[in-house]
Amino acid sequence: MAHRPPTPARFRHEVGRTLRLAAPLAAGHLSSGLVSLVDAVVAGHHGTATLAAVSVGAALFWLPMLVPMGTLMALPPTVSQLDGGGRRAEIGPLFRQALWLALALGLVLLALLSAIPPLLGPMGITADIVPGVIGFLHALRWGVPAFALYLAMRYLSDGLHWSLPTMLLGFGGLCLLAPTAYVLTNGLLGFPELGATGIGIATTLMFWMQALVFALYLWRSPRFSDLQLFSRWDWPQLPCLRALLRTGLPIGVTITMEGGLFAVTALLIGRLGEVPAAAHQVALNVATLCFMLPFGLAEATTVRVAHALGRGDRSGVRRAAFAGLVLALCTQAVSALVLLAGHGAIASLYSADPAVIALGGSLLLYAALFQLPDGIQVVSAGALRGLNDTRVPMWLAVLAYWGIGMPVGAGLGLALGWGPRGMWLGLTAGLLVAALLLGWRFLRSSARLPMPAAASSPAAVTMTDAA
Repeated sequence: MAHRPPTPARFRHEVGRTLRLAAPLAAGHLSSGLVSLVDAVVAGHHGTATLAAVSVGAALFWLPMLVPMGTLMALPPTVSQLDGGGRRAEIGPLFRQALWLALALGLVLLALLSAIPPLLGPMGITADIVPGVIGFLHALRWGVPAFALYLAMRYLSDGLHWSLPTMLLGFGGLCLLAPTAYVLTNGLLGFPELGATGIGIATTLMFWMQALVFALYLWRSPRFSDLQLFSRWDWPQLPCLRALLRTGLPIGVTITMEGGLFAVTALLIGRLGEVPAAAHQVALNVATLCFMLPFGLAEATTVRVAHALGRGDRSGVRRAAFAGLVLALCTQAVSALVLLAGHGAIASLYSADPAVIALGGSLLLYAALFQLPDGIQVVSAGALRGLNDTRVPMWLAVLAYWGIGMPVGAGLGLALGWGPRGMWLGLTAGLLVAALLLGWRFLRSSARLPMPAAASSPAAVTMTDAA
C-alpha cells in the first residue's frame, strides 16, 4: 500500500478513535496511580516513618514488577494484529500461553521479593524504617501472582479495543483498598495496628479480587465467547512462549530502565533520612498520577498502530502514532500547569509535617519540567511496541536513563550536595533524552516498514533488524 499523507478528516477520525480507546485505559491507569496515593496518604497520616517505609517498600516492589508488566505488554499488539488481520481464532490459544507466562513471572517475583529484606541494611536504608519496609514487602509479595494474571487478562481485553473492564476493576479495587488499608494500618474495628504491613495486606487483597473478577468476566461475557478463552486446557508451548518473550522481554527491560531510574532515586534519597524519603514519595506519587494519562494514550497508540499494521495500512500506522502524540502533549501541558500553580497545596494533602510539605512541594516544580518530554517518550515507545520494534528502543532507554539520567542525578544530588532536588534534575535529563531518541526511532522505523511481511505474521513481526 502506497504511503499517503493523512488528510485532516482522517486524522481527526483517528484522534477520536484513539481518545475513545484511551479514556478508559487512562482512567484504569489513574486508578492504579490512586492506589499509590491511597497508600501514601494513609501512611503519611499514620506517621512520617510509615510514609518513608512505604516509599522505599513501593520502590523495591515496583522495580522488579516492571519486568513482568512490560513483558506481558507483548500481548496487546499481537492480539490487535491478529484481530486486524482477521485471525481471531488464534487469539484464544495465545491467551492461554500468556496466562502460563504470567503465572511463571509472578512466582519468580514472589521469590525475589522474599529475598530482598536481608539486603536492606547493606543498601544503606535508614535503620528506623527497615521494620516497616520488611512488613510491607512480606505482605505485598503474596499478591504478585494475582497481579501478573490480572495483567494478562487486561492486556487481552485492551488489545481487542475493549478497555472498559480495566477502568471498572481499577476503581473497584480502590473501593476495597482505601477502607481496608485505613482500618489495618491504624488498628480499627478490633484489628491490631499494623502500620505499613496493613497497607501491604490491603493491596494484596485488592490484587486477588481484581484477578478473580476479571477471570469471571472473560469466562461469562458474550463479547469474548467466540475466542473460546477457557474452552480447553493447554500445557505450556515453548515456541509460543519464546515468541512472547522475544517481543516482551525487551519491553520489560525498557520499562524497567525508566521505572528503575525513579526507584533507585527513591533508594538513594532514602539514605538521606525520613523527611527526604517522605518528600520524594509525595512528589513521585503526584508525578505518577500525571503519567497515567499519557501511559493510557501510549497503550491505545500501541493497539491502533498494531491494528493498522495487521491490516497492511502503512499510512494508518503513522496517523495512529501522531494522534496519540497530539493527545499526550495536551494532557501533559495541563499537568505541568497544575503542578506549577498548586505544588504547595498538593503536597499538603499527603502529610502534616511542614518539612515534608516544603520539600515535596519544591520537588513538584521539577516534576512540572519533565511533563512534556515524558508524554513524548511514552507515546513514542507505545508506537514502537505496536510495530514490535522493541530491541533497539531497549538500548536507547538504557542510554537515556542510565547513561544520562542517573549519572546527572547522582552527580548533582549526592556529589555536589544538591540532595533530592539534584536527583530530580537527573530524572528530567533522562526523560528528555529518551523523548528525543524514541521519537527519532519511530520516525525511522515507520518509514522503513516492510508492510507485506508485517501484515502476514503478527506474532513474529520485529523491526529490530531494520536498524
